Amino acid sequence: MKKTLLVLLALVLAFGAIGLAGCGSEEPAEEPEATETEEEVVELPAGVQAIADTGKLRVGVKADVPNFGLQDAATGEFEGMEIDLAYALAERMGLSAEDVTFEAVTAKTRGPLLDNGQLDVVIATFTIKPERLEQWNFSDPYYQDEVGLLVKKDSGIESLADLDGKVVGVAQGATSKDAVLAEATAAGITVEFLEFATYPEINAALESGRVDAFSVDKSILSGYVTEDSVILPDGFSPQDYGIASKLGTDELRDFINEMLAEMEENGEMDALLEKWGLS
Repeated sequence: MKKTLLVLLALVLAFGAIGLAGCGSEEPAEEPEATETEEEVVELPAGVQAIADTGKLRVGVKADVPNFGLQDAATGEFEGMEIDLAYALAERMGLSAEDVTFEAVTAKTRGPLLDNGQLDVVIATFTIKPERLEQWNFSDPYYQDEVGLLVKKDSGIESLADLDGKVVGVAQGATSKDAVLAEATAAGITVEFLEFATYPEINAALESGRVDAFSVDKSILSGYVTEDSVILPDGFSPQDYGIASKLGTDELRDFINEMLAEMEENGEMDALLEKWGLS
């Protein structure tokens, strides 16, 4: 009996030793790999980061230009190619569409609103001109157009030459007046001008007979064509549109230029122009 007990005890001790040895040889368990990765943080230039830190992008846009910037009278919402450009800029700053604040501007008010700091950028069919480059920063062009003339079909006016002694309606502060005047002088004709604050006012003046022609860039005129009016074939003074910012905001201008170049390269700009019938 004693012998049997001793054998059993020996076996228990032997198996215990083996178990301890096995436990001692186990390697530490590996920590599970992280399944989530941190989001890539894009470092913005200081001048751009300053805008992003406010949580708002303040943009001056047109409210009366179909396909570029048009405000719905009922809802107050803006839509158009330049509105989508503002959203694209906000996204690249790390902001959302809800963070974009739009303010309706005219050719006369957009510059002063930049100067006094009420707006960060203006995307409002703002043509790039040498004299304007001395007042504001401009991005590279994102659209090119030319000045045209809208007339009534029954006016008998078929070309610029037929405007001799006629009245042309133009927007206050726009370059259309200078373009038409230069073409009229070169053609040896004389035209008079009436200036208005908004495009709808010019169009109303055309319909009422107060002016004989409505002049602005052709893409803008296309939004005012009716069954009773027509855009003349004449076109002059090519106009490059750029995104404007306050003079000295070079980091912001360069950031915008990088965005525009990227949009051109990846086809985003072409899609945007096609969406709004501007291609």
